Amino acid sequence: MAREPPPLHAWLMLAAAVLAVSSAGPVFQLIDEVQPLLRASWRLQLTAVFLAPLAVWQYRGMDEQARKRTRTPKVTGIIVGSGLCLWIHFGSWVWSLDHTSLTHSLLFVTAHPLVFVAGLWLLKRPTNRQQTLGAVLGFLGAAVVLMGISSEGEVTLAGDAAAFLGAVAIVGYLTAGRVLREWMPLFVYAFPVTLIAAVMLALSAVWLEGAAWGAMPAASAVLGWSSLVWLPYIAYLALGPGMVGHTGINAVLRWFPPLVISVAVVLEPLIGSLLGWGLGTTDVPGMWTWLGGPLLIAGVLLVSMGLDELNTDARAATSEE
Repeated sequence: MAREPPPLHAWLMLAAAVLAVSSAGPVFQLIDEVQPLLRASWRLQLTAVFLAPLAVWQYRGMDEQARKRTRTPKVTGIIVGSGLCLWIHFGSWVWSLDHTSLTHSLLFVTAHPLVFVAGLWLLKRPTNRQQTLGAVLGFLGAAVVLMGISSEGEVTLAGDAAAFLGAVAIVGYLTAGRVLREWMPLFVYAFPVTLIAAVMLALSAVWLEGAAWGAMPAASAVLGWSSLVWLPYIAYLALGPGMVGHTGINAVLRWFPPLVISVAVVLEPLIGSLLGWGLGTTDVPGMWTWLGGPLLIAGVLLVSMGLDELNTDARAATSEE
């Protein structure tokens, strides 16, 4: 049966979600007085606060069998693993924002489809033509982008590597979400995962950055986001990229096929870089970024198209059985 055309409000929701997600990097850079692991923790702490009542509401609406299923060791293990992946993703990505250009950070952190294909190769699993071509093109683009390390002042190899580590980690988070979201409500899944990542980031900030458990000074306190100096920034990051962005992308899946979402999200490096340039947090990219960036984005897009083709074939095969 043909999918009905998405309504206008679905397109508006998708546009708002992509814009919100793309704005996270520039806003994080606006508060670079705060250490990266600490401000990543702040963002997830407040996001967890917003998610908590929604999770309780959805949990109460679940039947008893589904509630018991959420407490099984297997499901608990997947949630914990997802939270740890989100911890690594956010920590490494926000750290990269302080150690490379915004454009490089966004290009590498959104390259997770390439990580997925590389994993298939390592496991000797089959890939289709679009996935293979996309991965080759994407990694070629990444190599070209890395040639700008010596000529683009903001760019460092460590920063680019940290952003790519964020892409690797997000694959685990997305895989766990795909397994649990088949039956678990969105906020029931998102709240504990976000809380685990926030706690781990806070502990990391205390251990690695010298963050304090006390309330002062706010810029180095675990709960410093509650200060009026930092609250507007963190509230935006939690409500904008956190709720409108990530939750919005999950919500519009009811109207759009995953491929459309993938294409929209691929625009994040471009939109984020434009926002960063407008806010004065990043410089205009150098020549190697302009040459390699489009190749990297095109590779990610081709891989996404290949994944969508596999999913479509799998659904067709299932319907014929």
